[in-house]
Amino acid sequence: MAYAVYERRLRSDLRSCRLPQHIAVMVDGNRRWARLAGTHTADGHMAGADKIVEFIGWCADLGIPTVTLYMLSTDNMNRSEQELEQLMGIISDTLDRLTEARPGGRPVRVHPVGQPELLPEPLATKLWDVTTATGAIPRVEAQSLSNDADPPDEEPCIHINVAVGYGGRQEIVDSVKDLMRAAAKEGKTLAEVAESLTPAEIGERLYTRGQPDPDLIIRTSGEQRLSGFLMWQSAYSEFYFAEALWPDFRRVDFLRAVRDYSNRQRRFGH
Repeated sequence: MAYAVYERRLRSDLRSCRLPQHIAVMVDGNRRWARLAGTHTADGHMAGADKIVEFIGWCADLGIPTVTLYMLSTDNMNRSEQELEQLMGIISDTLDRLTEARPGGRPVRVHPVGQPELLPEPLATKLWDVTTATGAIPRVEAQSLSNDADPPDEEPCIHINVAVGYGGRQEIVDSVKDLMRAAAKEGKTLAEVAESLTPAEIGERLYTRGQPDPDLIIRTSGEQRLSGFLMWQSAYSEFYFAEALWPDFRRVDFLRAVRDYSNRQRRFGH
């Protein structure tokens, strides 16, 4: 009961606050949650998948238009074959749940972030199919998504970046490679490329190109490091570290993170 009252108060406080347009979350702590619960690792990942669907609903309720989920890093690909097989299946099921459940009553638009060639064929195909199926759903600004706004002309969506087989360093490398290939086609020399290269040109070739950088990055489980997540895009992001393991992350924890963000003065390097 006390948490319900506190949650309502937090939601009320946020009505007049500056909200993030893009939240990225590092869904950390599934395996530790399973160990503490005395159950199998797969059970922890399934509990984490349930929380992902909840989390997207919370974002939709606040009118957050873009969410990035760090679900599987390239480092995670070194885990045991059995765990990876289970995890790939859970990620595939989660994609289906997100597109069917309409978290917060909103349709979702899925965009893969990472190296699909590293993934098993069934999951890579699922990502492609879901991306294709949801790609035509229109994106809108945050104010059009809030529950207090007038209904938009088209049904709004939540844009979800699914980071699977993702590594932040490799993303930057891939961006530079893409830029160099484009320059080679135009007949430019390496010296010319080096002379004209700008941060904007690299940003235009990232996996998240065309999207706003994350305003707020949340990491659960008490860890306080970036672990290669959105290394380029997070230059001016605000960070929030929660002690709760991902399956235990509650709506009230989410609202605290957003409130903390809204109380900060963003300087963007100035």
